[in-house]
Amino acid sequence: MSKDGQGVINVGTLSKLRRLVLRDKVSIRQASRQLGISRNTATRWLQEAEVTVPRYPKRQPTFGVLDPFKDQLSNWLKADSYRNKRERRGVKALYEALQAMGYSGSSTTVYRFAKDWREEQSQPRGAGFVPMHFELGEAFQFDWSCEYLVIGGLRRRLDVAHIKLAASRAYLLVAYFTQTHEMLFDSHARGFAVFEGVAKRGIYDNMRTAVDKVGHGKERIVNARFEAMTGHYLFEHEFCNRAAGWEKGIVEKNVQDRRRGVLREAAERHWTSLAELNDWLQIACKTSWSELAHPQWPELTIADVWQDEVARLMPCPRPFDGYVEQPVRVSSTSLITYQRNRYSVPCEWVNQMVSLRVYPETLLVVAQDGSLVRLTRSFERDQTIYDWQHYIELIQRKPGALRNGAPFKEMPAPLQELQRQLLKHTGGDRVMAQVLGAVNLHGLEAVLVATELALQAGRVSAEHILNVLGRLKEPTLERLQIETPLHLNTPAQANLERYDALRNEQEVGS
Repeated sequence: MSKDGQGVINVGTLSKLRRLVLRDKVSIRQASRQLGISRNTATRWLQEAEVTVPRYPKRQPTFGVLDPFKDQLSNWLKADSYRNKRERRGVKALYEALQAMGYSGSSTTVYRFAKDWREEQSQPRGAGFVPMHFELGEAFQFDWSCEYLVIGGLRRRLDVAHIKLAASRAYLLVAYFTQTHEMLFDSHARGFAVFEGVAKRGIYDNMRTAVDKVGHGKERIVNARFEAMTGHYLFEHEFCNRAAGWEKGIVEKNVQDRRRGVLREAAERHWTSLAELNDWLQIACKTSWSELAHPQWPELTIADVWQDEVARLMPCPRPFDGYVEQPVRVSSTSLITYQRNRYSVPCEWVNQMVSLRVYPETLLVVAQDGSLVRLTRSFERDQTIYDWQHYIELIQRKPGALRNGAPFKEMPAPLQELQRQLLKHTGGDRVMAQVLGAVNLHGLEAVLVATELALQAGRVSAEHILNVLGRLKEPTLERLQIETPLHLNTPAQANLERYDALRNEQEVGS
């Protein structure tokens, strides 16, 4: 029976009832007993002039085991509604938090409660959208998202690149500290390598790293370096209209989905470096391909459809050399400045203009004569990064700078101990400069070995260290076997009597 006291009946039962009573002339009592319904319900429905679909009050869901946690769950949902979208927790995260508090029910109850709560709070939605369809190998979509993760013990703001094939839905996430040209180029190179090919078209919003100026309609002044990248990979670029993110809705939804999955798991861990995070993200993304069903063909996974799309992609060429180049001047202290950080370069380049090529993780400095040096890039601010070997030639002329020279505070421990002992004596700075000058000639490893041997022997002099270096570097002569055509028919034999005879003769003669 329903709540209003009326019997519950469906269209199939009603049709059987009408056939039994009106066609086969069975009594209402017998027909209702045969069909298992109330006689009053059968009588009421037989009085209807037309067969209509029975309508009953909507069943109100009962949450039961969730009742002690409903207030807490409502508070969480309300608090999340005031947060930025990227910081909101998914229902799965809320369910796991409830489990930690002792909730023993299923996740379905939590999902249903959250859906009902949001429907009550939701406002009328805007205009609808046209569903999109892409052929295999036709296009990929690209977007950025802002996330916060713990890197090296600090909570850092990261720009995460999302690149996704529009047909198979295969995707890759790559995290960076900034959202600049070199990061954009690197994310494409990583994505195409993972996808094992390049789609024929790339769909973007009007990001500054790709578009220098947005004109009327579809008119765009595209960045020259971005054009060079598209020409290298041979795909066409397409930019969305202003405030029309739905034109790349596949990757827009990917941002939301990954925040509730892969990125939520990444936020729960601590990472020692950005490289470690990106390695994990690549593995996590490829693993999820085999776990997620394709939205268009639910019986297939994303990995299954991607296998078909690989054959439709263009071959992946060598990675685009996506550096950003700019001229910089070397200061009198042999330093260059980039993004509020200072880096040391060889002292021979002092006061010269050099070319700085910026990569995601390194800086390549090219001098006027073509010589170059590669530096590790820092994303901190107001840092000075020294390489003491860049100043070796300078201290040959100014050995006194060794005592308080900032770059030489970062020398290996054996060299610092050698310097400490040498500087106790007059002229020790010149001796130390002579030892360091051997680094360019013999290499750092050989000098370190010679220094350690000298410290163990207690002889801290340049002559001793250079002597050890010479012996370490002295080539080992191989024993040569001399071949001769002469052969003895009678081998020589030891004859001590002949020796005694000769000795006696000498004694007599003396």
